[in-house]
Amino acid sequence: MPVPSQADASSSAEAVRTAARTAPHFGSLTWTACGDELYPRLQCASLKVPLDHDRPRGRQITLALSRIPHTSSTYQGPLLVNPGGPSSGLGLAGFVAATLPADVAAQYDVIGFAPRGVGSSEPALDCKPGYFTPVRTDPVPRSAAEEQVHIERARSFAKACASKYADLLPYINTISVAKDLDRIRAALGAKKVNYLGYSMGTYFGAVYARLFPQRVRRLVLDSIVGPTAAWHDHNIRQDYAFDARHKTFAAWVARHDDVYHLGTDPAKVEARWYRMREDLRSAPAGGTVGPFELEDAYLAGAYYNGYWPSMAEAFAAYVNSHDTTRLVDLFEDLGAVDSEGDNSYSVYSAVQCRDAPWPRDWRTWHRETAEVYAKAPFQAWNNAWYNAPCAFWPVTSLKPLNVANAHIPPALLVQATDDAATPYKGALEMHRLLPASRLVVEEHGGNHGVSLYNGNPCIDKYVVKYLATGALPRGGPGPDATCPALPDPEPTDAPAVKDLAPGSDAGVRAAVRRR
Repeated sequence: MPVPSQADASSSAEAVRTAARTAPHFGSLTWTACGDELYPRLQCASLKVPLDHDRPRGRQITLALSRIPHTSSTYQGPLLVNPGGPSSGLGLAGFVAATLPADVAAQYDVIGFAPRGVGSSEPALDCKPGYFTPVRTDPVPRSAAEEQVHIERARSFAKACASKYADLLPYINTISVAKDLDRIRAALGAKKVNYLGYSMGTYFGAVYARLFPQRVRRLVLDSIVGPTAAWHDHNIRQDYAFDARHKTFAAWVARHDDVYHLGTDPAKVEARWYRMREDLRSAPAGGTVGPFELEDAYLAGAYYNGYWPSMAEAFAAYVNSHDTTRLVDLFEDLGAVDSEGDNSYSVYSAVQCRDAPWPRDWRTWHRETAEVYAKAPFQAWNNAWYNAPCAFWPVTSLKPLNVANAHIPPALLVQATDDAATPYKGALEMHRLLPASRLVVEEHGGNHGVSLYNGNPCIDKYVVKYLATGALPRGGPGPDATCPALPDPEPTDAPAVKDLAPGSDAGVRAAVRRR
């Protein structure tokens, strides 16, 4: 998507004026204990918000909220946190409060929320339960007939969404989420909010700041969606970056040939992976892992290199011993979609397809994907089919909002240079559009979700200092500060496969991996 035109800028300005006119100044929350063994202090509440913010007295929907309350006399207000996805951030409130230094966390009410349509928020979308049930047809079509199978599958998903949620789909989008955030702010009784968002949550935060600049106190955006590329061009950027990250995994396996015995040449290791993929086309592992499922499982390694040892073990077991058990276990814990994932995918599709235009002629999709596949095959067709419902979406797309913003306090941007899910170019775009922002870069880091998750003390110190005092690194051209990436894992670092499951501590960043 090109930089917004003058017409888009005018549309953006009108959106800002509308948000200001309809900004609410009422609401209340009743907090009840909902903690568990991991986060015993967690509290929960619900909040009614308008389905259509232009009709604030019309139909109401419910947002689910969570909180770790402040304990310090030095109170800095609410810190809203969002993990991207779109997925529920209810547990993220506990995670952030537990991971920040205690004296800093104590100064905030850390607030999690499930965006509209997600998880415990009501109504929750689930357009077509079981949409990802294996074994699915190989994502790389070998014939027009195979391609048509996928086209009809995507069309059926869009049709199911229209049938079940025709009244909701026009209002499942980023601008509506941003307006929900201001309802949350009002219900909290706060004049301003602090915000920490990861991945897709960075776009939510940037749009909120554009619509309500006077309500922003501190803003941390980590693993940044390119705001001028949302969402069609962003996904094409991902394809190239995912392929590069998969090659990095193959090179890591080659360096550890003494453990995995798959060869010392990265190109040959990668070729063996593709031969495994081809074998699974005719004989899915355990009757459940074909090429589509294999790609879904190994995509997790593009998000987090902590998965590499377990991925390599499953790869080696299949190639060297014809053992499919590890592949099946890996897929079930990293690639399989459960009911929560069905919900998240439904909301993902609704937001992406509504937020910005997508090609409606399938010939365009085919041409673009074939061009990418010729250079970067790992996820090209897989990612195309993931987004393909947008070609048939029953609701017209909105014009993208220009998030350029010189009216908020300096924001802190955090990015790994080799992040595949949100490629580095997007962080540079956001840095340019938020001229007072500061960009902290993890050099040669490839994990998605840099601060707090990875345990990189250099990165974390910038986030902690900013949240504690508002201090930022000195500005300059390009990145304003850099940190070295942590070392890649060793083969002995492989956890038990069960510990990789989305929702576990080890897999929290991969709860919904696409964003």
